[in-house]
Amino acid sequence: MRDNLRSFRIGGLMNKPRFRTLFVLCLWAFSSCLAADEGLWLFNKPPIEIVSQKYRFDITPKWMNHFQLASTNLDGSSAFVSPHGLVLSVHHGTPVLIELSTKDRDILKSGFYARTLEEELKCSGMELLVLQGIEDVTAQIHEGGQAGISYSDAVKVRGEKITEIEKTASEKTGLRCRVVSFHADNIFHLYQYKVYSDIRLVFSPEEAIAFFGGDPDNFDYPRQCLDICLFRVWEDGKPLESSHYLKWSLTGPKEGELIFLSGTPGGTSRFLTCSQLEFLRDVSYPFEIAFRQKKREVIHAYGTRGPEEARLASIKVWALENGLKAMRGYFSGLQDTDMMRKKADEEKAIREWIKQDPELEKEAGGAWNEIGAAQAQYASFYRKNALIADGRGFDTAYFQLARAIIRQASGETKADPRALELPKPFDDVLETMTLTNSLELLKKECGDMVEVRWLVRDRPAEELAKDLVSGTKLKDPEFVRALVHGGPDAPALSNDPIIKLALLVEPVAKGLRAKVAEEIRSVENRNSELILKAWLKFKGDALRPPDANGFLRLSFGVVKGFMDQGRKIPYCMDYRSLYEKAMKYGNTPPYELPSRFVQRKASIDPNVGFNFVTTADAIGGNSGSPCINRRGELVGILFDINPPALANRFIYDDTKARSILVHSRGILEALLKVYDAKPLADELMGKKQNRFRAVRRTDLTPSAGGQ
Repeated sequence: MRDNLRSFRIGGLMNKPRFRTLFVLCLWAFSSCLAADEGLWLFNKPPIEIVSQKYRFDITPKWMNHFQLASTNLDGSSAFVSPHGLVLSVHHGTPVLIELSTKDRDILKSGFYARTLEEELKCSGMELLVLQGIEDVTAQIHEGGQAGISYSDAVKVRGEKITEIEKTASEKTGLRCRVVSFHADNIFHLYQYKVYSDIRLVFSPEEAIAFFGGDPDNFDYPRQCLDICLFRVWEDGKPLESSHYLKWSLTGPKEGELIFLSGTPGGTSRFLTCSQLEFLRDVSYPFEIAFRQKKREVIHAYGTRGPEEARLASIKVWALENGLKAMRGYFSGLQDTDMMRKKADEEKAIREWIKQDPELEKEAGGAWNEIGAAQAQYASFYRKNALIADGRGFDTAYFQLARAIIRQASGETKADPRALELPKPFDDVLETMTLTNSLELLKKECGDMVEVRWLVRDRPAEELAKDLVSGTKLKDPEFVRALVHGGPDAPALSNDPIIKLALLVEPVAKGLRAKVAEEIRSVENRNSELILKAWLKFKGDALRPPDANGFLRLSFGVVKGFMDQGRKIPYCMDYRSLYEKAMKYGNTPPYELPSRFVQRKASIDPNVGFNFVTTADAIGGNSGSPCINRRGELVGILFDINPPALANRFIYDDTKARSILVHSRGILEALLKVYDAKPLADELMGKKQNRFRAVRRTDLTPSAGGQ
């Protein structure tokens, strides 16, 4: 009887539009609450209730503070793993390994291990950042309100307040301070970092095992990689005494176990509107993927010219392939009709909710339509902007350097010595080939522009590229310095052909940049701010954290395999699987094992874990993220995600999406039985060592030792 009466009452209410809308919203909000382990959470706003309710684990302030101070940023996610300043990071994307290599010591090929403190190699230019504290400064930024002024003026006022807050905080604390915005400038936090600049390389495996499987296995699982590096932070002429570090798990992870990650995820886009996602799917990604595919073909062709060219091509193509695979994954996610439907439902729900509040509807109701109109406008000139303003049509490092010189000399951009350096390694032949390719694309896409016709005339792209590259003096650091410090007119008075090219392109590029800033980005930013303001009223920030933006985040999940096309993929790959895969492909690249792994095979326990996967939320930038268990022990280090996880950039789904990590026990197995690195393994395992007691405050100049 009660059930019938309840059904009658609910049915009656559902006939009323207002209650029907609210009922749908409640169902949607409830289903969102029950989502899987989504979240790249702020360290000052961890998911305490969610983790407690789902996993019966209490995240305490003491636990969070320790994890924060043990987590580091060494050109990316990393962590302290011993009380003597030892830092665990990833191998891939670490340019210092190339910079430290010499003719007689190819670290990428042969690996490196400093058996003594004196043999550790100093890494020039590297910095390690440790986040000391976070302060909410939203009220200070928004103080006084911004009513009655334009959006651009409001942004300027915020910028002035941010500069003052950062300056005051740095002077007061002596720390590096940065105000970070979240939720489209609705929330602002002050991040305060302690910075260390004496970083030394301790251990690096051979690239063949760090990137075992090469590009075919990249962004995929099952996987077998020893993608790690170990560095040490020094301070005052001796290893840093770090009280906050992650103790090493001797056993590694267990299936079904709760784990946590910390790291600096580069960026997610989970709050974009449907029209923005459609723009990426239909306009941006197709162009960018095609551009990168063609450039990859050019680099591969260059690599066939000889052994040295092949070596350089392999270095250049890795980053390109990595980005290309990631972009394809994002693109694939946006082509998923189910995912787009979920985003559409989410957008519809909040728009329906806003309609219930006349004031909120007046303020934010039209935000989605304005963003949609901006996307349609941007689509009409996106390619032109990419080729000219972004420089895709002049694809050589020389052109980017020329632009940096012109903008720094004129004061348009701040002085940045790093922008005035050519990438290493570098070859004019490859630069000529990539420039030829891009000039051909420029003529094809923008040949109707008077400026382009005037720039390239009727000359073949290859001929023009050869003249530009062979005629430039930008490889000479003294020539570059003279242009930068010779006053604002120095570039204009130069006869360098690529400087001249950049000067001719700059007015058009500047106009396009202004058009994007004023007609696209300002519309997006202004309306995204309104949408996120409404979102925070609708759901708050307890159920979904702000989009990732390169600053420290916390995520959680479980160690768990997945199903793929009816096949169960196990959570862990052991050493046996490594040797089986090498044998399957005849021990040839990219499945060729380093010689020491072949020679030491008999001593290795084949059952020891090597790589494993978790459901923890992660995205590009999380490589190097330390993974800890309930006890705070390090059980692994993240180095990749699988293809389904790439679509998590837009919406989280852990059905098949996984983060891929190196197993803590597997690392010890390699150090002890392959590399004879017992002192290093002992340090990770927390065993006392006399070698640190002997180090006094002296200048230990790194030698050319190690192996």
